[in-house]
Amino acid sequence: MDDFVAQVSGISALAEPARRALYLYVVAQPEPVSRDQAAAGVGLPRHTAKFHLDKLVADGLLDTEFRRLSGRRGPGAGRPTKLYRRSARQVAVTLPPRRYDLAGQILAGAVEEAARDNAPVWDAVQRAAAAVGHRLGAAEDLGGGEGAASPLDEVATVLAAHGYEPRVQGDAVALANCPFEALAREHSDLVCGMNLRLITALLDELGHPDVQATLQPSPERCCVMLVGRSG
Repeated sequence: MDDFVAQVSGISALAEPARRALYLYVVAQPEPVSRDQAAAGVGLPRHTAKFHLDKLVADGLLDTEFRRLSGRRGPGAGRPTKLYRRSARQVAVTLPPRRYDLAGQILAGAVEEAARDNAPVWDAVQRAAAAVGHRLGAAEDLGGGEGAASPLDEVATVLAAHGYEPRVQGDAVALANCPFEALAREHSDLVCGMNLRLITALLDELGHPDVQATLQPSPERCCVMLVGRSG
């Protein structure tokens, strides 16, 4: 949720016309620019440009550095100028959530392995998906102990953080959203199999042998369903 709020805030900052113009001006320049250069470039008063530039910095869209533009050093060289440049941060918001970056990581890793080891691509995809699932599960800190959530609720919490929009329904969890929806629509067998392997590995990493991931394709939701083994 915190990441979603940060991403939305970053994009909403560009809804203001003057702020958007300044951002586009800064990122179009080959070198970092001063507030005077930016103000002149978009035709704004200096104090207005300063306000919006600093807002873009606060929202993570621009970074700053300080440098003496004259190139001189020592006494009399003047104070360094504050310069603005594009931030390295990437901002993207899709509703419902999509994780094509994650799918890209899995598929790129699988292609590299298949080419390197002369291995079947399908098997390489399965291994790459499992590795990502284990990594996502290992990154979770769910606490546990007295009053801990049920296995299904705990798994649902983790999957919600990755865009699956889980719905706990008795002894099962339906995933209302597929983070790889466009890919799954065009390449169902490949992507659904990859998704199943990822979630299975994630469950294994979380230590929930009592929850099983199964393929139950439906046009209304993700192809993977979770069920309690005792159910």
